[in-house]
Amino acid sequence: MKSKFKLGIPKGSLQNATIALFKRSGWHINVNGRSYFPEINDDTIECAICRAQEMSRYVESGTLDAGLTGKDWIAENSSDVHVAADLVYSKVSSRPARWVVAVPYDSPIKKLEDLSGKKIATELTEFTRRYFAERNIKVEVEFSWGATEAKVVSGLADAVVEVTETESTIKAHGLRIIHELMQTNTQLIVNHKAWKDPQKRKKAKDIALLLKGALLGEKMVGLKMNVPEDKMDQVIDLLPSLNAPTVASLYQSNWFSVEIVVNSDTVRDLIPKLLKNGAEGIIEYQLNKVV
Repeated sequence: MKSKFKLGIPKGSLQNATIALFKRSGWHINVNGRSYFPEINDDTIECAICRAQEMSRYVESGTLDAGLTGKDWIAENSSDVHVAADLVYSKVSSRPARWVVAVPYDSPIKKLEDLSGKKIATELTEFTRRYFAERNIKVEVEFSWGATEAKVVSGLADAVVEVTETESTIKAHGLRIIHELMQTNTQLIVNHKAWKDPQKRKKAKDIALLLKGALLGEKMVGLKMNVPEDKMDQVIDLLPSLNAPTVASLYQSNWFSVEIVVNSDTVRDLIPKLLKNGAEGIIEYQLNKVV
């Protein structure tokens, strides 16, 4: 009997976004109450839920064959794992998050060197210590579990190292960013021993392929339209498709059906131009995956 592929799903803020991403990729993960071992509609996979901060240690040790966690927590734990895929997604946006140094808005601190001899509060303690040590800046790094921004506001620390996507929370606490330490995104990581196993390596590659396809599909839409023959060239010139559009002649007609895949951000400007240049009956539809 072949051993199952042990896959870690991150607990916390990324959990729902990860489960939704797997659903778009074809895997339905069902979390029952407080169970840390959710069901999945794939009898070759065994799921486990654990904190993203600990995921890379479990994968490195072989407790899990693979898991999804942030690039930041891999760096924090100095974990030796194989990165099978970079995946940019979160509960907030589709752009990488940033770990930044922030200080009170009226603080005299303007640059990293000004923090020499100061106290920094953060959850990312080991990475922060290494970052400042590599620059020969002596700081005191203190672990902070949650509400980190409040530590500097209340005077318990001189600065914070915190993760942000929109900067809204940092600004709401009256802080300003003086430096970016790193950008981070979710990664599918695999234990080196599992990566050498042909069966598990194939499974990891298949998961990576479909997860990336689902993320790309989220950014793209399909467009289908009818175009008269005499307007075809000017309509085709407007189409920013991944490849050449699909064109099919309509039955007993001098009209054609044209179908393309385009970036969803371009549609609002593209559709009026297509109509103006002769396209009719335009249909926009969502995509699950683009592979």
